Amino acid sequence: MLDIKGLQVELADGGKPILKGVDLTVEPGTVHAIMGPNGSGKSTLSYVLAGREGYAVTGGAATLDGADLLAMEPEARAAAGLFLAFQYPVEIPGVGNMTFLRTALNAQRKARGEGEISAGDFLKLVRAKAGALRIDADMMKRPINVGFSGGEKKRNEILQMAVLEPRMCILDETDSGLDVDAMKLVAEGVNALRDAGRGFLVITHYQRLLDHIRPDVVHIMADGRIVRAGGPELALEVETNGYAGLLREVA
Repeated sequence: MLDIKGLQVELADGGKPILKGVDLTVEPGTVHAIMGPNGSGKSTLSYVLAGREGYAVTGGAATLDGADLLAMEPEARAAAGLFLAFQYPVEIPGVGNMTFLRTALNAQRKARGEGEISAGDFLKLVRAKAGALRIDADMMKRPINVGFSGGEKKRNEILQMAVLEPRMCILDETDSGLDVDAMKLVAEGVNALRDAGRGFLVITHYQRLLDHIRPDVVHIMADGRIVRAGGPELALEVETNGYAGLLREVA
């Protein structure tokens, strides 16, 4: 599904190297978690895969279902099935949640050669998805993320993911700033989407999220590279002992 080989990235305006040869493969039906110290390149990896400006790819490759992600515009990556949930979702005044969701869904349906979803069918779909995430009707009537709490913004990101049903879901520190109850709701939304045809890449600082989203593989990232991989027990090791000892082992 997602195949990253030797990916090297630097800042477009200053030439500072950030990713220094990332190798990572996410198979359909699997959940991979990435942990690592601040500044290790975790969020940069998610931004580059999604097509954010400000970065220059200097080496390596990234493909989704065999298609060259790095050659696509951001909207083409989304149409191909890539979704990024942001660490800090932005507010978009003047654009209603429902309008945004229906426009995004129909754009993706059009890219797949499908007809537009009717207003009635869309309303049924959103109500069902929002209900599972405990998003009330008032939130759906407001502009995107305007006046939302941190937890509401993150739940809104997961709602977008649930409606669009992407093939490859990337969560960039979605647990950041969430209390325990909000984290459980976000995790439930993610787990509800897990199936044999969908992959997840979950970037997090905290093992506690992984208590609710049981990953198949945990990767440790440092200095722009994946330096170690293992099962969920690796996240527990980080939670108990921190990164220092683990990074000394691979130095």
